[in-house]
Amino acid sequence: MHDWVSKWAVYSPQKVALKEAETGRMLTYGEWNRFGNHLAEYLTRDRGLQKGDRIAVLAESCLEYLILFSAAQKSGFILVPLNYRLCASELDFMLRDAAPRLVIAEDRFLPLLEATPHYGDIPEKWTIPALWEFCRAADVRKESAPFPPVQIEENDPLFILYTSGTTGFPKGAIYTHKMLFWNSINTAMSLLVNTESRTINCMPPFHTGGWNVLITPFLHHGGYTCLAKKFDAPAILHLLETERPTIFMGVPTMLKMIAEAPGFAAADVSGLHYLIVGGEPMPIPLIEKWHAKGVAVRQGYGMTEVGPNLTSLHQDDAIRKKGSIGRPNFYVSIRIAGEDGGAAATGETGELLLQGPMVTPGYWRNPEATATSIRGGWFHSGDLVRQDEEGFLYVVDRIKNMYISGGENVYPAEVERVISAHEGVSEVAVIGVPDEKWGEAGKAFVVLKPGMVLTEGDILDHCRGLMARYKVPKTAVVVQALPKTDSGKVDRKALGRVGVVHGHTTGYFYKRGKKSPRG
Repeated sequence: MHDWVSKWAVYSPQKVALKEAETGRMLTYGEWNRFGNHLAEYLTRDRGLQKGDRIAVLAESCLEYLILFSAAQKSGFILVPLNYRLCASELDFMLRDAAPRLVIAEDRFLPLLEATPHYGDIPEKWTIPALWEFCRAADVRKESAPFPPVQIEENDPLFILYTSGTTGFPKGAIYTHKMLFWNSINTAMSLLVNTESRTINCMPPFHTGGWNVLITPFLHHGGYTCLAKKFDAPAILHLLETERPTIFMGVPTMLKMIAEAPGFAAADVSGLHYLIVGGEPMPIPLIEKWHAKGVAVRQGYGMTEVGPNLTSLHQDDAIRKKGSIGRPNFYVSIRIAGEDGGAAATGETGELLLQGPMVTPGYWRNPEATATSIRGGWFHSGDLVRQDEEGFLYVVDRIKNMYISGGENVYPAEVERVISAHEGVSEVAVIGVPDEKWGEAGKAFVVLKPGMVLTEGDILDHCRGLMARYKVPKTAVVVQALPKTDSGKVDRKALGRVGVVHGHTTGYFYKRGKKSPRG
């Protein structure tokens, strides 16, 4: 029952399931199942891998990756997607922690792996091209016997997905077959997902978004996915026209870049039912720009350890409920805990707790982190939210982003919303920094729109009229760009590491309307 590809190979063997945007290579459901059977059989019979063994992969999105996924569903192997943007020491921690029996990599990432001390301890090593040639051998036999059934329980792991750790070491979130199923059900009950659904995936495969926002729900429902190895706004805009996706997922930064790409105004994207937006709230002007193209916007919320598809804001409420992540999906239970642990009242800020069949059982070989996150049967998200009288949720901030200034809690996201409303501001991020008088004070990093000039005083004056005095940042600097993580979110850790020279932030900033290089 966990082998979804084999089911669709019976129902729709000739239907194209996957396509690579860059190469044009395709797999039908029948081919996908045949290759998956061939690989699972070889790995178990000839290489001795068993249910529960880990397979680490260092590669961009490709057909071979999805064939591995099929083999894992059939055999009980656990996939460990590795982040090719990390350095060797960071990858080495994951290899040591996951202890894979097999590692598979693209040729160009091999030097990175070979620089890790634990790479030499891994018994089996393959490359992506070698894997493809092996799978192609299955074409010699146009028929393939079903892979002998392996007893897979719903709570058996399918992925280990590494996330940032508060201790400095990443945590391996266990993602089970049960979570995969219920995430697909929640997704399909919130969106229009069926055998006619089509999407383009340009999210990296080392994030849950690259697998479980749309790819695996689409597989479960017999849909079609076009795989793009990376995000490039003009290329994705072209694919939106030629591939005719019904749903496309992106973070606001990506959708902003597409909307600003040459040819957007004339592009025919009428095949899109809607966009799925996550990561952060989407600005109203950007929503309106896509609405003007006839494309609805569905905002939501998710996280690696739960779901990830947890809430959804219907497109009809996109403007009326500005900034909301919507309401919980069908099989998602929530609780908002106040500072005393009791239930927060309507409109009050508290931590979002989650419960349901899509919650992780814990972190790989990390009982301490598991016990910290899962308490009393609830997963503690670390996100501060509030719920209005209609049940709509709003993310106030991450608990770890909050700082205390003069004894008052300050949520950077709230300050950022005020600053971003200024007509001259393109992007903004606020962090707490040490302050001799107040303990902590806010520091705003602001990116201006082209042609605009704002001083620190302009920015702070704008804030003073719109928020309590203790929330107004003490300093503001204008920078050319904000550092971003691989998923497109602002990298607040990087902002916290920005150097200071003679009291000024290193990099380029505007002071009294003049651009000055520092550092």
